[in-house]
Amino acid sequence: MIKGNRHFFSRLGRIVFFILWMPKFTSVTGSIKDTTLLANINTFEPETTLQQEDSCVSSTGSAFHYIHPDHQLLSLNSRIKLPSWIRNMVSDTVSSSKPRFLFYPTIGYSPETRWEFGMSGLVVFHYKNDTTIRLSEISAFGFYTQNEQVGLWMDHAIFGAKNRYLALGKIRLQNYPLSFYGIGIHSKDEIQAVVPANYYSIRERLVYRVKGNFFAGLELDYQQLSRAQFNWSEGFQTNPIPLGGNGSRNLGLGLGLIFDSRHNVLNVRDGYLFELAYLHYGKVFGEQSFPMNTLIVDGRYFKPIFKNQVLAMQLYGQFSSGQVPFNQLSMMGGDMIMRGYYLGRFRDNRYVAAQLEYRFLPFPFSKRLGGAVFSSIGTVSDIMPIQHFKFAGGAGLRYLLFPKKDIFTRIDVGLQKEGYGIYFYIGEAF
Repeated sequence: MIKGNRHFFSRLGRIVFFILWMPKFTSVTGSIKDTTLLANINTFEPETTLQQEDSCVSSTGSAFHYIHPDHQLLSLNSRIKLPSWIRNMVSDTVSSSKPRFLFYPTIGYSPETRWEFGMSGLVVFHYKNDTTIRLSEISAFGFYTQNEQVGLWMDHAIFGAKNRYLALGKIRLQNYPLSFYGIGIHSKDEIQAVVPANYYSIRERLVYRVKGNFFAGLELDYQQLSRAQFNWSEGFQTNPIPLGGNGSRNLGLGLGLIFDSRHNVLNVRDGYLFELAYLHYGKVFGEQSFPMNTLIVDGRYFKPIFKNQVLAMQLYGQFSSGQVPFNQLSMMGGDMIMRGYYLGRFRDNRYVAAQLEYRFLPFPFSKRLGGAVFSSIGTVSDIMPIQHFKFAGGAGLRYLLFPKKDIFTRIDVGLQKEGYGIYFYIGEAF
């Protein structure tokens, strides 16, 4: 995500590198249909095959012969001997029941990290290749910077046999500077402190299908902040270090109830998700732990409107009480909801947000290029009722990476009165 000009070249570098790198891969395998459809341009060259709907002709002299892309790939792959895993990654000719994966290098630059190098990967699959089982996904992003900062992000949603089991979680392991703007909805739009720290976060939900689309089970959340150092900006040097600013280790255990009718968690066209989770954090690690409780409510609804057009809605709330360290306060912003705000721009004990998004998957005039428009409203507070809401909105483009599994990559631009954010991910925001 890019916040204003501060992180623009970092994420933009990753986006441009990905866009420039992937066509090179497709040109090696001979499949240029992705880049052609992305630009929505019909370009004809001798000895070059382009995708057409039904007909195919071969080039002889000045005449052109259009060949079905699958036949073209088989022909070129017989001449260019590439490993099957590379061919399968950049084309969609394998069975829809087979696992698909994508990986690509990233490069970026920001003042906090200087040059950043990394690798991203995605695996999507059906349990035992059974397409009656909901689509599972595992994604990962690892990076290393010129300032010797390292990080590894992993997310997963894995459905087991007969859709009876669901493992849903994310892991964040990183040494990275956090931007601290203060606490509360009235915090000023200037960074009070940059906080380099080691940050480890593991959130896992292991639930069992009780009946129909109803799942119930255990929730776990581990949060650790160590080696934190508050580098205060001018004018904020006398501010006290917030609770947990000298480090914390918290383990939360609780129960989760989930109603989930989604078949493809990366691109939901119809269905709903409702999650209610309660977590209790005790004194597990002595003085490093902060006893607290957190209640999370997440409701999503997806309604098909016209062919390949979806209206998506979400209502989200996170409410904490007790001794809540600053890194576990409810935070507004990020790549999912209230896009446009830096994650943690506003933070407090309570957070409520809602968003509405209209998706074209894809546009009527294209087979792979789509888009979306979205708007959101949210606020943080220490008291009830919650008030002083903030607004954000924006638009983005979608590109269909894996047609047989209906998976898009997205580039979103979120806008709000303080600035903007740019997000580049595989899969929808929610």
